[in-house]
Amino acid sequence: MRLRTLPLSLAGVACGGVLGYGHGCGPLWDGSPMRGGWTLAFLFLTTACLQILTNLSNEMGDYRSGVDTADRQGPHYSLANGRLTERQMWRAINAMVVLCCLFGFAMVLCSFGSLLHSWEPSLLIVLGAMAVWSATHYTLGAKPYGYRGLGDIAVFIFFGLVSVLGAYYVLTHRFDLPLLWPAIGMGLLSVGVLNVNNVRDMESDAGIRRTIPLRVGETPAKVYQFLLVIVGFACFVLTCKITWLMVIPAPLFGLHLYRVRTCHGRDLDSALPMLVITTALTAILYTVANYGL
Repeated sequence: MRLRTLPLSLAGVACGGVLGYGHGCGPLWDGSPMRGGWTLAFLFLTTACLQILTNLSNEMGDYRSGVDTADRQGPHYSLANGRLTERQMWRAINAMVVLCCLFGFAMVLCSFGSLLHSWEPSLLIVLGAMAVWSATHYTLGAKPYGYRGLGDIAVFIFFGLVSVLGAYYVLTHRFDLPLLWPAIGMGLLSVGVLNVNNVRDMESDAGIRRTIPLRVGETPAKVYQFLLVIVGFACFVLTCKITWLMVIPAPLFGLHLYRVRTCHGRDLDSALPMLVITTALTAILYTVANYGL
């Protein structure tokens, strides 16, 4: 299930959802914050299930394509080690699809009171269907988009824009333009997590995937990583109401970039959880600084 990825996926919706709860919950829920609380809870559950669905689908796709072999630079997973069969993994994937749909419908129902209230619930359901498709087709399907270097775009959209702005909209039924900056920041830092993963796996991905690092080479991919992290972090710093709080994660981002510059192959694996945790910490601090403002 790759649970170490959950902080990253939950950070974006926590930022947008909690800020939405603080900015608009009272008037929106007619004095019933419990309804807003349930909406927020189902938002987190939907996001967690989407992330786990992504992880299971990615493992299935990598296993079937031959990416997960003994030469893999990153962790080895259940299918490659024989701990699970393909049939068992398909059951897990289908179960997560069902849970994503159930929690997603519950979230929309709590937010709007009806699935037929207006065009807005229908739009969110369509967006949810797109998220499920994206989660299952990164490495699965006849033409997985993750193998064609399109994963960066999908991650930026769903982990950044949809995550922050969509969560805020579910809680407030409106968009606030200033939230675009943390959404962009969250998207860029999330792409950074994917990129360092792809740099680590360049050797085992060669001939199967066409990721950005394989297209441009290791050194340009590391320059790309520096730009993603620096610009992404700047989006949070420049719009944070309590700027000094952003001093806390800054050294961790610096340490991550140092490891990216000096490490190669399997040694880059330690840079992944560091960036995930630091990005989540940044989103949490940003949310604390801007809550109710």
